[in-house]
Amino acid sequence: MYKNKRILAIIPARGGSKGVPRKNIIEVGGNPLIKYTIDCGKNSKYLDRVIVSTEDLTIKRIAEENGGDVPFLRPAELAEDTSKTIDCIVHAVNTLKAMGEEYDYVMILQNTVPLRKSWHVDEAIEKIIDKNERSLVSISEVDEHPILMRTLNEDESVKNLLHMNSTMRRQDFPKFYKVDGAIYIQKIDDEFNLNTSLNDGKLGYIMERKYTTDIDNYIDIKIVEYYIEKEREKEAELMK
Repeated sequence: MYKNKRILAIIPARGGSKGVPRKNIIEVGGNPLIKYTIDCGKNSKYLDRVIVSTEDLTIKRIAEENGGDVPFLRPAELAEDTSKTIDCIVHAVNTLKAMGEEYDYVMILQNTVPLRKSWHVDEAIEKIIDKNERSLVSISEVDEHPILMRTLNEDESVKNLLHMNSTMRRQDFPKFYKVDGAIYIQKIDDEFNLNTSLNDGKLGYIMERKYTTDIDNYIDIKIVEYYIEKEREKEAELMK
């Protein structure tokens, strides 16, 4: 709880995955992937409850073995390749409400972004509640700047994506950010429903890129493991 606002966190973790099969529970850095996000949520100062939403019994078991809370299974029809994340979020919020639990805000912590920290979670919560906004999304600065991106016309002539002059030094480029998938927060009110667009959160919470690697393929796993190993080396040095 923060400033008398009850906050629920949901970790969506369906069984299907095309890029990396069984991605949500694959071993990364010696642990099931889902453990990192469970630990992140549990270490938050403000989250009142952290649950895992899954339809998969194996994910449920592994999540619970690693300290996760799986109070119910998600309906299979909300875990298809075509299912939207908001579908399972609304289902979870409504199911808990029917069980007698109501919250003011819901945070979505995608399991595939394992490097985010509990202090990111707490800073984002403080920001949205202090500013009294309805929605927040974490963002990080882009590497490939859109000022250099082009689309093609039908005659294959290039068309600038942005109407800006690109003949400037890279260090003078204006900053652009992308939704990085690490943190989403939505106020649970009359406007919160299946049409809610998580990616269109109004308030931005800026994160460093090193914390926002989203595992979509095996190369991403290697990147995450690199950062995990560096963190462990740093912790070992501090213990000496």
